[in-house]
Amino acid sequence: MSDRESMEFDVVIVGGGPSGLSAAIRLKQLNAELSVCVLEKGSEIGAHILSGAVIETRALSELIPDWKEKGAPLLTPATDDYFMFLTETRAITLPTPPSLHNHGNYVVSLGNVVRWLAGQAEELGVEIFAGFAAAEVLYHDDGSVKGVATGDMGVGKDGEPTGNFTPGVELWARQTIFAEGCRGSLTKTLFERFDLRRDCEVQTYGIGIKELWEIDPAKHKPGTIIHTVGWPLDSSTYGGSFLYHLENNQVAVGFVLGLDYPNPHLSPFDEFQRYKTHPAIRPTFEGGRRISYGARALSEGGFQSIPKLSFPGGVLVGDTAGFLDMPKIKGTHNAMKSGITAAEAVAEALGREGGSNEVTAYPERLKKTWVWSDLYKSRNIRPSFHWGLWGGIAYSGLDAYVLKGRTPWTLHHHADHLALKKASDCRKIVYPKPDGVVSFDKLSSVFISSTNHEENQPAHLRLRDPEVPVAINLEHYDAPEQRYCPAGVYEIIRNDDGSNPRLQINAQNCLHCKTCDIKDPTQNINWVVPEGGGGPNYPNM
Repeated sequence: MSDRESMEFDVVIVGGGPSGLSAAIRLKQLNAELSVCVLEKGSEIGAHILSGAVIETRALSELIPDWKEKGAPLLTPATDDYFMFLTETRAITLPTPPSLHNHGNYVVSLGNVVRWLAGQAEELGVEIFAGFAAAEVLYHDDGSVKGVATGDMGVGKDGEPTGNFTPGVELWARQTIFAEGCRGSLTKTLFERFDLRRDCEVQTYGIGIKELWEIDPAKHKPGTIIHTVGWPLDSSTYGGSFLYHLENNQVAVGFVLGLDYPNPHLSPFDEFQRYKTHPAIRPTFEGGRRISYGARALSEGGFQSIPKLSFPGGVLVGDTAGFLDMPKIKGTHNAMKSGITAAEAVAEALGREGGSNEVTAYPERLKKTWVWSDLYKSRNIRPSFHWGLWGGIAYSGLDAYVLKGRTPWTLHHHADHLALKKASDCRKIVYPKPDGVVSFDKLSSVFISSTNHEENQPAHLRLRDPEVPVAINLEHYDAPEQRYCPAGVYEIIRNDDGSNPRLQINAQNCLHCKTCDIKDPTQNINWVVPEGGGGPNYPNM
């Protein structure tokens, strides 16, 4: 488009999360003369960051060795680890798996950590543009990545420019680092254009739903970490909970559920609300106050789902590539290390004259790091749960204590959207009504996520075929998008007499979790970026 302005940088980084900011910092540490730009679609750095989170510090210590002296917001050392199996009325304490031993780690707000990282990056001269969503990948005539363009602002629902129209800006780069997080909208297009998934397994995903609470100080135990499996999920559904005590009488509580669940009647949001009513969990929250709510998909595939990481003009880092170590329920350290490693390879490549513009040294370097060896060792844990909860626990114990990941076999994944069974073949689930004390409804939850989008803009949740939601999803699966979305975005509405069912998309509610893009049974929903700055505005998540 000729009316778009352009800006040129040595490196453009798409995404202001742990991997993108780590890459930016490392680039400037290696060569202060490099021009580096970070694009972040959230209204500010950290606005869209949601994670548990317990963080391993080895990547941070490698990147900024004096992080303590510089005031990094790692304030609560991990103290006690608990792992429990829940029945409907009991909590049975089990031995904590080795992967969940957290001595030396910290309970953090990842949003606050990335805000601090952004400050470190800016001090080094990194330019950070928050509130600007990268909406399009740009290409040179030879097919290599040229950079990205931000989305136009001020386009109405009808697709026509309004009086506030501002065209997007093209950001050209010698190398573009894609750090979009799980199920990145631009990364999806790169997978197709460069066939980056041809030599790996399908990615498999989970949805993480989280609340931040301020609890009674008498119940607060800073550094305490509790994980559970079992109730309220049945034994065929992968998932579990986390409960982390931070500083300032705050507790982060969340539920992670594999998106390969088969029952279309299941609602991850309602399973999470029901979990908090368990007799062993509820007392923590009674007398407390819910501060914030959010949700985010996470890449669970691990080692066998890592795509090709480099292509002409760019590389993939962080969870957009899928470096979560699922048995640890941690990925921040791996995301940061991938960003650091990519930065080192990119800086070296930019320092050379001529040659290929594909930084193939990045994946080769990464294969020599602990990211690769750790993910290799844990590669069979997540897929072992295809055998059900007890089969997965049995295999995980064998793998962790005896085999230690040194197996000659690699278990396989299956695409999450293919796992749904017909509604008529599955039991209906009746969820209890929220009590307003420890359990809540979706709309009051979305309200405290501070989610907002400019209402007069094209929907960023796009249907490839508008007939599918009723003809297939409603007919065969009882419209599962009404339940797998944790924000009430999708709603089947009818005439007063019950006729003429149709799908209403309440895009204003969208938390940017990407679950719909993953779980829709016919892959009919395409999530693209809305206007920059739209979406949740998380405080300490």
